[in-house]
Amino acid sequence: MLTSLLVYLLCGAVAGILAGLLGVGGGIVIVPMLLVIFPTQNIPPELCQHLALGTSLASIVITSISSARAHHKRGAVHWEIVKNITPGILLGTFAGSLVASHMPTLFLKLFFICFLIIVAIKMISRYQPKAGREMPGFVGTSSVGGVIGLVSSFVGIGGGTLSVPFMTFCNVPMHEAVGTSAAIGFPIALAGTLGYILGGMNTPNLPAGTLGFVHLYALIGLACASFCTAPLGARLSHSLPTARLKQCFAVFLLFVAGKMLLNLI
Repeated sequence: MLTSLLVYLLCGAVAGILAGLLGVGGGIVIVPMLLVIFPTQNIPPELCQHLALGTSLASIVITSISSARAHHKRGAVHWEIVKNITPGILLGTFAGSLVASHMPTLFLKLFFICFLIIVAIKMISRYQPKAGREMPGFVGTSSVGGVIGLVSSFVGIGGGTLSVPFMTFCNVPMHEAVGTSAAIGFPIALAGTLGYILGGMNTPNLPAGTLGFVHLYALIGLACASFCTAPLGARLSHSLPTARLKQCFAVFLLFVAGKMLLNLI
C-alpha cells in the first residue's frame, strides 16, 4: 500500500506542475497516468477507465478550491457567470457520470482518445475563437453548462478546455475566463464524483480502497501532491517558454492517444 501511495503522490506532483505550467486541466494529465498505473495494481482492465475518470474528478474537487481562491483574490472570477452556468453544469455532469458509469470501456476509451486528439491539435495550432457575441442569459449559459458538464464527465476533466473558449467567444477577458473556469471546475468535479460513486456502487470485482468508481488511495496521493505542486508550475510558467512547451505537450498527447488506440486494436 505504501508503494502504491508513493506512486500516486508522484503522479499527482507531475500533474500539478504540468497543470500550473501549461494551464491545462489536471484531468487531462491524471487520467492517462492512472490508466498506466491501475493495471500494475491488479485492477481488472474493464474497470480501469471508469476508476480513472471518477478518481480524476474527485481529485479536482480539492484542487479546484485552491485554484478558485487564488483567482478570486486577483479579482479574476466572474461570479455571475458561475451562478448562471452552475445549474446546467451540475445536471449535465451528474447525468453524464451516471451514464458513463454503465458505458462499455471501449466507448469511453475511444471518446477519450478523440478528445485528446482535439485538444492536442488546438494546442499546436494555438487556435483561439474570436469574440463574436455577449454572454447569453441564464437559460443559454446554463444550457451550455450542461453540455460542458456532460463532456467533462466522459473524460474526467474540470471543464476548462471547454469553458474558457466559450467565455472568450462571448467577450469575457482571457484572465477572467481562466479564473471563472477554475471556479466552474468545483461543481463539475463535485457532481461528477457523486455520479461515479453512485454509478459504481455494487459493481463486481472493485478493488479494496474504492468508493464506487473513486479509488481512495489514488485520490489521497493525487490531491495532496497536486495541491502542493500546482503553484510551483504556475511560478515556472513565468520563466519558461510555455508556448513552446504546450506544443511539445500536445505532441505527447498525440503519442498517448496513438498508443491507447493501438492497444485497443
